[in-house]
Amino acid sequence: MTNNNDQLYIDKVLSGNVNAFAYLVGAYKNMVFSLAFKMTKNREDAEEVSQDTFIKAFKNLKKFKGDSKFSTWLYRIAYHACLDAIKKNKKHTTLLEINEVTYNQIVSVDTILQGIERKERAKIMDECLFKLPEDERSLIWMFYFDELNLKEIIAVTEISESNLKVKLHRARKRLLAIVKENIEPEIISHYGRN
Repeated sequence: MTNNNDQLYIDKVLSGNVNAFAYLVGAYKNMVFSLAFKMTKNREDAEEVSQDTFIKAFKNLKKFKGDSKFSTWLYRIAYHACLDAIKKNKKHTTLLEINEVTYNQIVSVDTILQGIERKERAKIMDECLFKLPEDERSLIWMFYFDELNLKEIIAVTEISESNLKVKLHRARKRLLAIVKENIEPEIISHYGRN
């Protein structure tokens, strides 16, 4: 899909063909739901956020100037809708105290992960991701899973580049600590100490 396709349908909607918006919904519903689910950790909340995102996008479509990709603009709307939903549902928030991670610990986590089968690793990583605070989880998700570059993440989150780099670094560090904390005991009990 190209920006030209998106712009074609955006122009149709702005010209009065509201049914053309269905193309944009179809093209981006998985991206929006995926972000919403990763941030809210709840299917119902994610569905509600997705719906809110597309309603807001439709109502504000005339404000889309084409300075960025439509997907980045939509992602920003979804991201902020997620933050609003999380604020409403603060009961889900659990922060973990994480100790500093040294280089040797990071290397040992890599070694441990190599010993786990791929499917198990994916499940464990998903569980570990959900232990991150929402803002850090969303940054990790955007950068590694949605493969947004720093410029696109800045456009979505409206965080300065230097602040984003610091937050992304801290999120990686915290995730590695969570992975180490959750994987090492499991590996030791499963495979025994060497």
